[in-house]
Amino acid sequence: MFFMSRIIMGTVILSCYSGNPFFILIALMKAKVSVIGAGNVGATTAHLVLQSGLADVVLFDIAEGIPQGKALDLTEAAPLWNVATTCHGTNDYADTARSDVIVITAGFPRKPGMSRDDLLHANADVIKKVVLETAKLSPDGIFIVVTNPMDIMTYVAWKVSGLSPQRVMGMGGILDAARFRTFISMELGISPEDIEAIVLGGHGDLMVPMTQYTTVKGIPLDEFINKERISNLIHRTKNGGAEIVSYLKTGSAFYAPAASTFQMVKAILLDEKRILPCSAYVDGGYGIKDLFIGVPVKLGRAGVQEIIELKLNDDEKMLFHKSAASIKMLLKKIS
Repeated sequence: MFFMSRIIMGTVILSCYSGNPFFILIALMKAKVSVIGAGNVGATTAHLVLQSGLADVVLFDIAEGIPQGKALDLTEAAPLWNVATTCHGTNDYADTARSDVIVITAGFPRKPGMSRDDLLHANADVIKKVVLETAKLSPDGIFIVVTNPMDIMTYVAWKVSGLSPQRVMGMGGILDAARFRTFISMELGISPEDIEAIVLGGHGDLMVPMTQYTTVKGIPLDEFINKERISNLIHRTKNGGAEIVSYLKTGSAFYAPAASTFQMVKAILLDEKRILPCSAYVDGGYGIKDLFIGVPVKLGRAGVQEIIELKLNDDEKMLFHKSAASIKMLLKKIS
């Protein structure tokens, strides 16, 4: 008699052969990811989670019909992706209950000429409403905030939720680092897969791409290009979102933000313990107190399991603290 067991997408399959084969299927509870906001970022995030087969998805929006239509379209694509996951569209927060991860993309998008900070008060009201509704329904969930200005909105979400700061985080550093890697790749004609980068600070114009920790297959970046060219790449990274807004006119980036968010969702659901730059609660490290700001973290099933404190030179410390001061200033405006 031959026994085989394996785990696929939250399901244990036991195969037993004794004469004729038969299969015993034991279905475990699947992971559940709720995406709040069915706009471009939210729908694309739902797409990536569903296609991965890692979790069932609830897509919520206040606009009637939009989440239902997009969710049905995604679910109809599932057979073509060979996954058994489903997407449920809803206007009812109750459907998000018992979520493992809640991704918040709801809010007003940036338009040409606007900074992320221009969205401050309008989106703070959105975040408060969303978190008050979802936190009570998923008290064991982990929250990922995507809405801009992201570091401020993450702080608001944490305060409203009453959860431990390890279970509330913002997406930003992953996206900023991906943009930096992309522009380095374009400059050097080298695959972005061989480029590692870390970006600290707020998700905005005062972000701090860390050139001393940026490498090409382990080789320091300055071995390939001079300081002036690196400075140009940093400038383009800081304005990466605005560059896309200037092209789109009526919207903002969504493919790369959704892909960055999915990387976080995956690290949490699979307990990967990835080292990723995220907006996390810092209260003492880096000389920062009581602030959500972009830092490298170890991300796994419990959320932010550890904050990695890098050694910064004097210039990097100055830039990092300047970014932190900007976030604090915005927090005071909504306090």
